[in-house]
Amino acid sequence: MEQLEFFVVPNPCVGICTVDEKGYCRGCMRKREERFKWLEMTPAQQLHVIKLCRQRYLRKVRGSQAVPSNIDKDSNPQQDLF
Repeated sequence: MEQLEFFVVPNPCVGICTVDEKGYCRGCMRKREERFKWLEMTPAQQLHVIKLCRQRYLRKVRGSQAVPSNIDKDSNPQQDLF
């Protein structure tokens, strides 16, 4: 048994459930399949999805010219996940 199985991984949903042009949720940055199968995933799989979401978010922020590199944590609910 993995040690991760003893801990519950919190759902990264922040209640902003709309999809962007790439198919990612604008709130949590998960793909449709990742959102729908969240409860079926093992804790290790869930942590991997959260890691992917963080990478997607950072890529999105860095790709945007209008967003400064020192984003205010309070202005974006996604930052609370990471």
